[in-house]
Amino acid sequence: MTYSLDPTTITGRNAVDTTGDKIGKIGQVYLDDQSGQPTWVTISTGLFGTRQSFAPLYNAQAAGDDIALGVSKDKIKDAPNIEDDGHLSPEEERALYEYYAEYVGTAPGTSARGETGGPGHDVSGPNTDSAMTRSEEQVRVGTENVETGRARLRKYVVTENVQQTVPVSHEEVRVEREPITEENVGAASDGPAISEEEHEVTLHAERPVVQKEAVPVERVRMDTDTVTEDQTVSEQVRKEQIDTDVEGGTTRR
Repeated sequence: MTYSLDPTTITGRNAVDTTGDKIGKIGQVYLDDQSGQPTWVTISTGLFGTRQSFAPLYNAQAAGDDIALGVSKDKIKDAPNIEDDGHLSPEEERALYEYYAEYVGTAPGTSARGETGGPGHDVSGPNTDSAMTRSEEQVRVGTENVETGRARLRKYVVTENVQQTVPVSHEEVRVEREPITEENVGAASDGPAISEEEHEVTLHAERPVVQKEAVPVERVRMDTDTVTEDQTVSEQVRKEQIDTDVEGGTTRR
């Protein structure tokens, strides 16, 4: 069994099996706490890569940009379902060794975490209890009312041409001639027999007369409507992470 890979160059690379078939992308590298050698890796398998399967790094080697494992693809997919939480307990590591026994042999001696006896104590700061509090910042988004502008109503006068058609009448002269009869001979003979004479008629006509008056036609006022829309805000928050440092067993790098 050999360890020939630098653990800092493994994460994120694609893993292939003994026949060159692609298995998935390497997620985490687990180191042996005593030797510091990369021992196990997690690989994204299953539908859409949602499952993290553990595979041994024994006899693995770089194959171009890939990592060639000494295990078959089917063997890795059927590996025990162990949670990728940063540390393998002795029981979990023993289960992996038993499953991959034909590739890695028997399990070496390991130390279970938390078997030092007695309650935990703080090595920095005041001694409290056996638990550590992890805190993080949270974003709380609200609203405030701010002035964004002003609106005014302004009235001004414009002049435009208005055309309307109105009927008008006027008088015109019409000459009527009638013969002398017994009925009008008396009126016709009244006056000199031969003379000069003028008769005048006054003619009349209608003409348009324009009058203007100001009358109210409408009332205009301003009001406001409240319109609600979604806006996305972005802010950076800080949070604390807690790592586990265990003597004996295997921890995630």
